[in-house]
Amino acid sequence: MIIRIDNATILDSHSSFHNQKKNLIIEDGIIKNISDNQEKADTVIQGNNLMVSPGWVDMRVTIGDPGLEHKEDIKSISTAAAFGGFTEILCMPGTKPAIHTKDVIGYIKGKAREELVDIHLAACVTHDRLGKDMTEMIDLHHAGALAFTDGDKPIWHTDILLKSLQYLQTFDGLLIDHAEELTLTHSGQMNEGINSTRLGLKGIPKLSEDIIVERNLNILSYSGGRIHFAHISSPQSIEKIRKAKQAGLKVTCDIAAYNLVLDDSLLHTFDTGYKVNPPLRDREDVNYFWRALEEGVIDVIVSDHVPLDEESKNTEFDLAEFGMIGIETVFPILLLHEHNKLKMDVLLEKLCYNPRKILKLPVPVVKEGELANLTIFDPSHRWTYHAKDVKSKSKNSPFIGNEFTGKVIAVFNKGKFKVN
Repeated sequence: MIIRIDNATILDSHSSFHNQKKNLIIEDGIIKNISDNQEKADTVIQGNNLMVSPGWVDMRVTIGDPGLEHKEDIKSISTAAAFGGFTEILCMPGTKPAIHTKDVIGYIKGKAREELVDIHLAACVTHDRLGKDMTEMIDLHHAGALAFTDGDKPIWHTDILLKSLQYLQTFDGLLIDHAEELTLTHSGQMNEGINSTRLGLKGIPKLSEDIIVERNLNILSYSGGRIHFAHISSPQSIEKIRKAKQAGLKVTCDIAAYNLVLDDSLLHTFDTGYKVNPPLRDREDVNYFWRALEEGVIDVIVSDHVPLDEESKNTEFDLAEFGMIGIETVFPILLLHEHNKLKMDVLLEKLCYNPRKILKLPVPVVKEGELANLTIFDPSHRWTYHAKDVKSKSKNSPFIGNEFTGKVIAVFNKGKFKVN
């Protein structure tokens, strides 16, 4: 099979073709030719403003397999990821059973082997993510776990946090933590502020994140190691991370795409689609997040994809579960923000290079002779995200029905390709 990509701007700072418009020939999964020539091909991919980059990586994805396959299984998450432009994803350990044994890792990796998308796994720090007993992280590392986290649960036990950071240093392992002081967020429904007061909903204060970030950084300074803060959402926490980086600590962080676009004023309709954790913050915070992103304090953008069934969302606001699906719409929703001045190369740093650097994954390059691991996208393509377009098994997205500008056109990986 020969595929030709016509007149595409190559965006890859590691490639000699960076920022050049070229035609690419992909044959049997290999980039055979990059030139101005239009060679014969079985399939031609065209567009008004095509861009091609190394494949994107999503560092925060929840799956349901094993145990919760009705929400999301291996095949559906691979299809959804490809639709969103991601060729590699890191899955959180909140399955049933949780990813805390070599058997569960082997099961998921076995089922994922034939999929177009590379499905990497983060294993539990503690058994069943209960925060009490540490897992055998060295064994899980050898079985294929790329990072260690309790997913949407914080590592609340400070001694376990300390011992985990020390333990992980034996193989330079990565600890990912969801920063939340649970006693401050109990029964919380949305961001604490003017809007939560108006709506009469119990707020989730940014202080709950700030306290854990401060604690974790103090422990990191004491113990050494590497820590990554997931879906950060507090300006004060980000400033603490900025100072920690300047002090030489090995700390990184990501932010959910929805926190870069949406704010808590949207909750006035009590639409449970906007109920997420961390919650949507206020508009001033959103503008701050963009500045921190451009300045490099925030390293990665993630989807924070959380598939939920109808019963979990179609209920009273205070009873609804937290989370939205998002892996299919990361790129177009980032283009929605009115202050989006982000250059494409900065955007790709957050979606392509930094995730691989943090996870110690090889970085694909757009050059002849390389195995094609590519994302093809058009930032000017207008389209509507209809319910029938949703690839996830779950439909808990507030963006269904939205008209977007910016679409992923195709992805290539592992000798396979998918055109959307």
